[in-house]
Amino acid sequence: MSLTDQPTHSLVGVIKMPDKVSSPVRAIVKRVIGALLALLAAVLIVYFDREGYRDVNGDGVSLLDSFYYATVSLSTTGYGDITPASSSARLVNVLVITPLRILFLIVLVGTTLEVLTERSRQAMRIQKWRRVVRDHVVVVGYGTKGRSAVHALLGDGADPGSIVVVDTVQEALDAASAIGLVTVHGSGTRSDVLRVAGAARARAIVVAPNRDDTAVLVALTARELAPKAQIVASVRERENEHLLRQSGADSVVVSSETAGRLLGMATATPSVVEMVEDLLTPDKGLAITERDVEQGEIGGSPRHLPDIVLGVVRDGKLYRVDAAEADAIEPGDRLLYVKKVTPPDEG
Repeated sequence: MSLTDQPTHSLVGVIKMPDKVSSPVRAIVKRVIGALLALLAAVLIVYFDREGYRDVNGDGVSLLDSFYYATVSLSTTGYGDITPASSSARLVNVLVITPLRILFLIVLVGTTLEVLTERSRQAMRIQKWRRVVRDHVVVVGYGTKGRSAVHALLGDGADPGSIVVVDTVQEALDAASAIGLVTVHGSGTRSDVLRVAGAARARAIVVAPNRDDTAVLVALTARELAPKAQIVASVRERENEHLLRQSGADSVVVSSETAGRLLGMATATPSVVEMVEDLLTPDKGLAITERDVEQGEIGGSPRHLPDIVLGVVRDGKLYRVDAAEADAIEPGDRLLYVKKVTPPDEG
């Protein structure tokens, strides 16, 4: 059966929502408060209907007796010295006290039911997430390249909850989940796995597996599911670049050539490599980014702006700042420029 045909509870373990980290002390306090509320509710029920209860002492049921009866009943001790005598009191015991007893035990002995409650909670969160997720980024492969891509996205201000990681290695998925990302266990070459990751409604899909042939299959599958999504892919060898583009990738990065070029430059001009690394690091120093043009900039030259403009993006096509098409800024253009990034601890 395809993953997309399975009920939501079957996807627990395939999809993992990031856990919200909370203090153990806070969790214990919340459980104790829940148990006390259940106990208080039982006390009030018994006290307000005290005429329907019989005490072996024959002196009636006081508020203290109500606390005593609620405590021994909810803890399932039940000495039998105070018992419901009237029909209404017995009915209340069946319909109210017994559910409160179950709730009381669940709250206090919650660790014994942790697996069941966690699966149920995950199933509810997965169901809600699948219903509302859209305009997110799917990252297929969480190796060195995938992690760097995610780091760049987060450095640009992306919400961790808007990034979905697809991988077959559980250790990689655990690392992604630890920083707040949604994870999907499975191969990105399978259409049902990408459907579960919401690829059809994704804004962009990053293809970063360790093998070029896998990247081609992922790109083909992703383009079929998401004809309008921006697909960016990484390949190790230049000779496979055209295969990725034919498979539907909008942008292709040749990792081996890029790394080799930087290594060669570092032997003669290490400062250039240092500057390139700075520009590629989005959370400090200088960074290359895009922005919409402002109304007062329309008609002017991008070379005369205070920002260091590298190019103009018009109708999805990039023109370098020295191209004739970039002589004058037009409405709807976007500027590719260098900005100064201030780390959060220096802002």
